[in-house]
Amino acid sequence: MNENTYGGGAAGRMLTICLLLLLLSACGNNNVTTGVVDGHLTPCPESPNCVSSDALDELHRVEPYRLKVAPEQAWRGLRDIVEAQERVTVMSADDTYLHVEVRSAIFRFVDDVEFQLRGQDGIIAVRSAARIGHGDMGVNRQRVETIREALRAGNLIE
Repeated sequence: MNENTYGGGAAGRMLTICLLLLLLSACGNNNVTTGVVDGHLTPCPESPNCVSSDALDELHRVEPYRLKVAPEQAWRGLRDIVEAQERVTVMSADDTYLHVEVRSAIFRFVDDVEFQLRGQDGIIAVRSAARIGHGDMGVNRQRVETIREALRAGNLIE
């Protein structure tokens, strides 16, 4: 018998990987839950693959971006920074809300990233969440902090 008899070889491995990815995506929730509800970004699910400045629990909580400049200036700067990143697609944008999809480089998983300008409070609220699966290996938290550092480097936030 050769290695291809039981699905061995490169073709068999590729088929196995495709089946595993299909199974993984079927196990996750692919519903998009974004937007503003009662003045706040949509709450995170219980899974650890979401962070939000509106979350109250330590697992999901990140600090909002606290403005050092006029709200409109900070908002323009944020949009420039976010839209310049790789694999970003703007889904919705206006003067106070921005929703982008970010696709992972290899498996093309989608994360939903949202920002809400709350000029009267001197902040930009932020939420970043994986669309499928349970964990995210800290990718969403890291994304929020990377954007924070870019905003600080531009002297737009504290």
